[in-house]
Amino acid sequence: MIFLDLFWTFFKIGLFTFGGGYAMLPLIQSEVIAHGWMETTDIVNFIAVSESTPGPFAVNISTYVGRITAGISGAFCATLGVVLPSFLVILIVAKFYERFRSSRIVEGAMTGLRPAVIGLIAASLLSIGTTVFTPAVSTRWLPVAISGCLFILMSILSFKKKHPILIIALSAVIGIITGYTLGL
Repeated sequence: MIFLDLFWTFFKIGLFTFGGGYAMLPLIQSEVIAHGWMETTDIVNFIAVSESTPGPFAVNISTYVGRITAGISGAFCATLGVVLPSFLVILIVAKFYERFRSSRIVEGAMTGLRPAVIGLIAASLLSIGTTVFTPAVSTRWLPVAISGCLFILMSILSFKKKHPILIIALSAVIGIITGYTLGL
């Protein structure tokens, strides 16, 4: 039963979310917590890991949740569930591409979806930011200051068009060094 539940939950997430992994994050977070599969802090920790590993974010997080919940078979079911809707939609779109390409309705729908996707990404940023920073602010200011400085440094590097792998690696190294030396 857990395998069907994992498949169906991630199938719905994949079916009703436009804009990629970050747009899926609020729905993933609410579904996973509602089912009791993970805690908010576990999701936040895995987001960092997921961004540092190869592959699409939604596939990584669904595989991880499935693995933690029901082993390798659970990972397969959750991953298949999140990927299958996109695969089916792409097959349909590819078949009817010429008809859809110049449709004002399709163009209007895509124009309307763009701001919604940005809103979903912003909502997940606020949700995760609150989870990460609220406990730290109330207990210790140093982790928040380090995170803020790290965010500013990485934003500058990103603005200067430095390679994303460099930014991810540098973030990890600075996080490990500060966490180890300061005992955070």
